Amino acid sequence: MRNSTPNYLITGGAGFIGGYLSERLLEQGNAVAVIDDLSTGSIENLEGSRKHDRFSYTIDTIFNKPLAAELVDRADVIFHLAAAVGVKLIVEDPVRTMETNIRGSEIILELAAKKQKKVVMASTSEVYGKTTQHLFNEDSDLVLGSTSKSRWCYAASKIVDEFLAKAYWKQAGLPIVIVRLFNTVGPRQTGRYGMVVPNFVDQALHSEPITVYGDGTQRRSFTWVGDVVDALIALSQHPQAVGEVFNIRHSKDISILELAQLVKKAAGSDSEIVFIPHNEAYEEGFEDMQRRLPDISKINRLIGYKPTLDLGQIVERVIAHQRERERHPASRVSASAAIGAA
Repeated sequence: MRNSTPNYLITGGAGFIGGYLSERLLEQGNAVAVIDDLSTGSIENLEGSRKHDRFSYTIDTIFNKPLAAELVDRADVIFHLAAAVGVKLIVEDPVRTMETNIRGSEIILELAAKKQKKVVMASTSEVYGKTTQHLFNEDSDLVLGSTSKSRWCYAASKIVDEFLAKAYWKQAGLPIVIVRLFNTVGPRQTGRYGMVVPNFVDQALHSEPITVYGDGTQRRSFTWVGDVVDALIALSQHPQAVGEVFNIRHSKDISILELAQLVKKAAGSDSEIVFIPHNEAYEEGFEDMQRRLPDISKINRLIGYKPTLDLGQIVERVIAHQRERERHPASRVSASAAIGAA
């Protein structure tokens, strides 16, 4: 007889978001399995989950199709988070980006369709590309740059992922939900692949120059990881979310220069803010989006989604977490401890 406890599979579950999602699901009494090849994830993100007897993890790639098939068969719902992440990695390794995102999603969707397992697929705000309208809504046209710019391969690969998911839903009846994540931030996020908030915090705490790419006028929206995790779970459980695309983000934006100034002040830092041209930071001819602010009215109508923390509060928590880690390098702060007070 099948266990009545819901079973969730998280691909890329040792990543920043995956670690928090795993803990939240376990707190709710679910069973969770994670697969991650640790190429960009970290086993540290699973420290809080490994104590649960309803948790299991596999260090392997979703390209191992027999293994992936077994994990999908055991799951009731799959959160497909496995992907190449970070602008730095995307520019430096476009082949890996395209293969990981497109082929990986194809495998998960194909296996899920055989057993009609619901898939919540993580997409990205990058798909909006050069869209210039004030608010990005889920039905906006998508405008990318030239194929000569490797910067756009990530967006292109995630657009293909979205089309694949929609095709499986329309043709095979596979229940899918697509979420477009913007800049998700919180404690434990690494700056290794170009994530701006942890990089700024690390630089500020060590009195190093805070490096702003471009002129700093580009604007972004940042959201608390706890809000993203709760939204993912709520969408996975709502029948009207099936077949739909949702933005998950904060309702406010900020310029990157203003972000640097906010981090510097919150950290009490004497760091200098310096500007580095995109051509030096990434590649010749690198193109960036000037503004990226989502319309979140759709997700608000369906599940009542509203951001719980503003950016100042988020930055304070990231700084406090980083200081604690530096005082006690051997200690690990669980996801529940980090986001439970939100």
